[in-house]
Amino acid sequence: MEGKNEQRAGLLYGIGAYVMWGLVPLFWPLLKPSGAIEILAHRMVWSLGVVTIALLAVRRWAWIGELVRDRRKLALISVAAATITVNWGLYIWAVNNGQVVEASLGYFINPLVTIAMGVLLLGERLRPVQWVAVATGLAAVLVLAIGYGRPPWISLVLAFSFATYGLVKKKVNMGGLESLAAETAVLFVPALGFLLWLAATGKSTFTAGETGHGFLLAATGIVTAIPLICFGAAAVRVPLSTLGLLQYLAPIFQFGLGVVYFKESMPPERWAGFALVWLALSLLTWDALRTARRNRALAVKLLATAAAAPATATPTPEGAAILPGDAAPLGGTTTPAPEAATTTGTEAPNPTQQKIT
Repeated sequence: MEGKNEQRAGLLYGIGAYVMWGLVPLFWPLLKPSGAIEILAHRMVWSLGVVTIALLAVRRWAWIGELVRDRRKLALISVAAATITVNWGLYIWAVNNGQVVEASLGYFINPLVTIAMGVLLLGERLRPVQWVAVATGLAAVLVLAIGYGRPPWISLVLAFSFATYGLVKKKVNMGGLESLAAETAVLFVPALGFLLWLAATGKSTFTAGETGHGFLLAATGIVTAIPLICFGAAAVRVPLSTLGLLQYLAPIFQFGLGVVYFKESMPPERWAGFALVWLALSLLTWDALRTARRNRALAVKLLATAAAAPATATPTPEGAAILPGDAAPLGGTTTPAPEAATTTGTEAPNPTQQKIT
C-alpha cells in the first residue's frame, strides 16, 4: 500500500510539474514592459536565490567541492548554462511576441531532435519505427516551413538548444536541483552585471516600475524552481517511462494556449505540419511502450528460469561455477532492467532531459 501511495504521489508531482511548465506562457506577458533579456537576467539571479534556499533545506552541499575540483564538469556546466540561456531567452521572447504555438512546436519535436543527435553524435542505432518517426518529423518541418513561409526557426532553435542541453546534462550526471544551482551560479555574475547596468542607465523596469512589477520579476525564480522541484520528487517515485509520457503535457498545454487563449493563426498547412509531428511522436511512444513491455517480459522469463534451475552449482569446462542468479547468464551479457530506457537509442526519451521552460 505504501508503494502505491508513493507512486500516486509521484504521478501527481509529475503532472503538476509538466502542467506548470505548460501554463508558463500565461506568466511571461505579465512582465511587460520588461524585455526578454531583462526578464532572462532576473530569472537567472532569482533562480539562484530560490535553489540556494532549497539546498539549505535539504542540506546538500557536498557536491560543490567535487564540482570545483573537476574541471571537465565545470566546463560542461558552463556549456549547459550557455545553451539554457539561449533556450530560456528565446522562449520568453517568443511568448511575448505572439509565437506561443511555434514555441510549443519546439518542445514537440525535441525528442526527435534528441534521437537524431544520438545517431549523428553518439553513433547510436535506431529501430525501423524510430527511423520512420524521424523521417515523419523531417517531413513535418518541411510542411511547416511552407506554412510559415520560412523555416520554423524558433521551434528549431528551441529544440536543438534543449537537446544539446540534455546531452550535456547527461554527461554531467548531476541532480536537477544541484545542476540548476551550478548553472545559475555560472550565469549569476553576468546577469547581475546586466541588471546593474540597466539600473545605472535608467533603463531598468525593476527599479522604475511599480512595486507589484518588481515582485513579479522576483517571482521568476519561483516560477523556474518550483516545477523542477516537483519534477525531482516525481522522478524518484515513478518509472521513467511514465515521466516520458507525461513530458508531452507541457507542449500540449502551450499549444492549446496559443490557439485558444492567444488566438494565434493556424492555417491548414500548419495543422498538417503539427499532425505529422504528432504522428511521429505517437510512433515513438508506441515503439517505446512495446519495447519496454518486451524487456519486462524477458526479465520475468529470466527470473522464472533462474528460480526453476537446480540449486546446485554446475561446473563449467574451466572448473568455475555459475549459480542461479549470477550476473552474467546468456553468454556473459546482463539483461537490462525493464525501466532502463535510454534517451536517444532504443528506448523512450529520458524525461530528465525534458524539463520544459
